[in-house]
Amino acid sequence: MKRTLAGRTIVVTRPAEQAAPLVRELERCGARVLVAPTIRLVPARSAALTSALRELAAGRFDWITLTSRATVDVLRDRLASPRDVRAKVAVIGDGTAAAFRRWARRAPDLQPATFTTAALARAFPRGRGRVLCARADIAPEGLEAALERKGWETDRVDAYRTVFASTLPREVREAIGRGAVDAVTFTSASTVRGFVEALGAIRGVPQVVAIGPVTASAARAAGLRPAAVARPHTVEGLVAALERVFASSGSR
Repeated sequence: MKRTLAGRTIVVTRPAEQAAPLVRELERCGARVLVAPTIRLVPARSAALTSALRELAAGRFDWITLTSRATVDVLRDRLASPRDVRAKVAVIGDGTAAAFRRWARRAPDLQPATFTTAALARAFPRGRGRVLCARADIAPEGLEAALERKGWETDRVDAYRTVFASTLPREVREAIGRGAVDAVTFTSASTVRGFVEALGAIRGVPQVVAIGPVTASAARAAGLRPAAVARPHTVEGLVAALERVFASSGSR
């Protein structure tokens, strides 16, 4: 592989348990990677989730939406068997689809080409019945209302909680402070929020590259200006976006 990112220092803000694929791809391209998880995902423990999963296993939902790999992890950890997903499955993103396929040994029934909840709502068929929307506690409103306009009855339940980092690793803070970081990557709106809250003052932040339009919008709202947005919205697309940024900027 060409070492297209040789000499570049890249910060990865993904949760620690999800960072490895991106770190691996960046290192294959020659980058020095600093891992600075800005969020931690904690499975929800609630009566509402327990009840929803019991109904799912009983076949009382027609669909379930999975909007991140973390939701697949919750199903894997809380259900006795993939056969307990007795509903059609709609997912967002190749990573979520791949995680579901590995666990359930079947493909999702619906996956929009664009990795956003808006795209999922547009692709969702009209119909009647119940849809279980298993989501993050801080996931924005909108998906459920969009599905209800298509005739569905939705049940939203928190599948996991998002815990924000109180600070960044010292090595990362110091590297940013002395201008030794070339780019920071963000893979969700929550990683942006966690980064800004943990870093404090955002003066001197290097190039910002976002995995998708929702993440890029969150970065702009936080006062950061994305240099590029991944297309497709995948780890590979994120690495390609970094390559474009530095190819156009030339040497240091």
